[in-house]
Amino acid sequence: MELRERGWGVEAAAREVGVSRTAGNNWAYGYKTYRHGQLVGFVPAIERLSVREISTRFLSQDERIQIADLRHAGLSVRMIAERLGRAPSTISRELRRNATRGGRGYGPFAAQRRATARRARNHPRRIESNQDLRRVVLEKLSHRWSPQQISRHLRARFASDPTMWLCHESIYQAVYRPSSGLLRPSRLAPQHRSPLRTGREQRRAHQRTDRRRARFEQPMLTIHHRPFDPRDRSEAGHWEGDLIIGKDQRSAIGTLVERQTRLVRLLHLPRRDGDALHDALTARMRDLPSGLMRSITWDQGTEMARHLTITSSLGAPVFFCDSHSPWQRGSNENMNGLLRDYFPKGTPLGGHSPRHLLDVENELNDRPRLILDDRTPAQLFAALLASNNPQVLRR
Repeated sequence: MELRERGWGVEAAAREVGVSRTAGNNWAYGYKTYRHGQLVGFVPAIERLSVREISTRFLSQDERIQIADLRHAGLSVRMIAERLGRAPSTISRELRRNATRGGRGYGPFAAQRRATARRARNHPRRIESNQDLRRVVLEKLSHRWSPQQISRHLRARFASDPTMWLCHESIYQAVYRPSSGLLRPSRLAPQHRSPLRTGREQRRAHQRTDRRRARFEQPMLTIHHRPFDPRDRSEAGHWEGDLIIGKDQRSAIGTLVERQTRLVRLLHLPRRDGDALHDALTARMRDLPSGLMRSITWDQGTEMARHLTITSSLGAPVFFCDSHSPWQRGSNENMNGLLRDYFPKGTPLGGHSPRHLLDVENELNDRPRLILDDRTPAQLFAALLASNNPQVLRR
């Protein structure tokens, strides 16, 4: 509901918090219920104010449930107030405002809905009610002025008329509100629908500091913690990984290269996020013996944000390269260049099936390499498997 208030669409908000589009639509618009094929009821949409965090000085739903229970047990207003740690006037006012039949029919959930409805304040914005102000703001936005610049201009131009003043946050809210009339391309920059320099049509989601999740799980191990030099390939089982990205950055394929044999493995990713990468990595790499799954070196992409979970699942630490240092994963970067023959830049990658990825992988692994004395990565990796006497490799 917080994201919806900021102008996010239902699908985008549902994806951001990790629920299905169906659940998001049900919460936003309500849904019908059926029994034996017959319509039996309708579950209304969630009231946005009902799920918003409010100050503890207001009664919560849990407290209203306690009031109903204690009132049903026959306790007086003062005794209920003492149990809840509230003033007697607060309990008296709650029963008077939100109960039926003089307080005898107090229902906590109905009371919560009434209190929520009273909190709603749908005051018209000044920019909507004052057409002269709206015209000035729209003119300046069309010239791609920032909200801060417009706010300062209004105070200077209409110094004696406070009704023509606006703070910059009010302008941002007017731009970001759903179906905003301020979202229109300018004459000289028609490629941008948003009048803001960021090009955003909705406010970026932010969390409070105490609720914010770190970009990466901590602690992070960098390539400088890796117990061997980047040029040292004497020990097998160390992998370098990355993603190749599809059109509009909407799809991706995971790539892993074993540093000693140059064997490549491809990961089918239904989504480009940490959970999808974890599932694909563990499913694809858990068949390896510990001697061939010693470590993974990755760049600092957010898809590897859950690296500690991956380490726990595979038993191999994840090391991160320095920013803007692709040479620290040279084998993987070279392989990604070869893969672009099969998956060209600017094309969508989500339509390639796991079977197709495996065919591409096998073709590359069966290609002789000069650096391997014209042997193939598949041959060398098979020899490593035989020498380690692992279980049969499941491909």
